[in-house]
Amino acid sequence: MKPVVLLSAGDPLGIGPEIVVKALKHPLVKRACRAVVIGEPSSLLRAGFSTDLAPLITLETPVALNLRRPQPTKAGGLVSFRAVELGIKLALHYGAPLVTAPISKQSWALNHIPFTGHTELLRARTGQDGLMMFVSGNLRCALASEHFALADLPRVLTKTRVEKSLLHFARALKNFGTKKPQIALCALNPHASDNGKFGTEENRLLTPVVRALTQKGFRIDGPLPTDTAWLRHTRGQYDGLLCLYHDQALTPLKLAARAPIVHLTAGLPFLRTSPAHGTAFDIAGQNKADPASMIAAILFAARKGA
Repeated sequence: MKPVVLLSAGDPLGIGPEIVVKALKHPLVKRACRAVVIGEPSSLLRAGFSTDLAPLITLETPVALNLRRPQPTKAGGLVSFRAVELGIKLALHYGAPLVTAPISKQSWALNHIPFTGHTELLRARTGQDGLMMFVSGNLRCALASEHFALADLPRVLTKTRVEKSLLHFARALKNFGTKKPQIALCALNPHASDNGKFGTEENRLLTPVVRALTQKGFRIDGPLPTDTAWLRHTRGQYDGLLCLYHDQALTPLKLAARAPIVHLTAGLPFLRTSPAHGTAFDIAGQNKADPASMIAAILFAARKGA
């Protein structure tokens, strides 16, 4: 029997409904899983949704949406938040993977929702750390920190945080089929600080963590300059890279990727994936959105989360 995959449709005024519908119509998705969609009905109907594609768990907005004006709104933020919350509850209860279409962080903020995005909400509702990962073919990277200002990194990056991230990453790579993963840890400073000339984090924080985990049998190199780490990873030397901040991972990955990128949260009681892009309000409702990343996220969830 095909596995069940839960889909939250994202912000109803973004491209979430469109890419959900396009993905559900794709033959590979039809063959891979039985989808259950959670979302706001009018936006999904406009995108061409019908219950022939999948069952729909309907969530209504407190006020009518203006589908002709795609933008961050309080109503859109509230319904997308409720869709994810319900998806998490169902995933926890049934053990099914959850695929989340893009939400608007600004729309959530309009509702004073105390979570920056999906990852923070998933951590709070599951009680697990949850590691943000990205996969595209043989390229795999994870983040030791997510949505923080660069100025906050010296405070955010602690030995405990980096060590936990490396352990979660190694475990995730094993779960996805790599028996003894070889991981590279990216440095924070240029040239990995040149032995302390351009910062202290490498010598004071990162190198001791790598040394301690290596002594426990983990295969970890670093800290390596970011350009060196990514070059070696694209040539197949490493099974994955742990990056220290958002753009250290996403910018090289999007330049190097030759296959659609899947965003996933590892370390939860269930598998959560999503496309690696945002709400794209500027093209919402115009039938221009590319569903490739959403299709890849659903197929990954069906294959690995079953």
